[in-house]
Amino acid sequence: QVQLVESGGGLVQAGGSVRLSCAASGLTFSRYGMGWFRQAPGKEREFVASISWGGNTAYADSVKGRFTISRENAKNTVYLQMNSLKPEDTAVYYCAADFSGSFFNAPGDVEAKYDYWGQGTQVTVSS
Repeated sequence: QVQLVESGGGLVQAGGSVRLSCAASGLTFSRYGMGWFRQAPGKEREFVASISWGGNTAYADSVKGRFTISRENAKNTVYLQMNSLKPEDTAVYYCAADFSGSFFNAPGDVEAKYDYWGQGTQVTVSS
């Protein structure tokens, strides 16, 4: 049974930093592209960042230069380091796994391409 479990969310002040983790089990993690999405209250879920098997990355314009996605295959874990946080970053953050991903190409922003999803972790940024 595949499980993706996010952790690391919480309350942080604007300008602060948070690192999210997503631990995967029940799949060959090194063969999956991984992504982070988020959903703010009253809004659609949106793409944040993704990473290929080989470590190539892609980011939403709204987080470029502030967020960094990385993975540690030995620990079956993907991370999202979030710096210079803004109140508009407040959302539930989800990680997702894409089996159709490749070594070179980071998975894109299409939710339907992702095969598995975590339950999400809340990040609240206070002004």
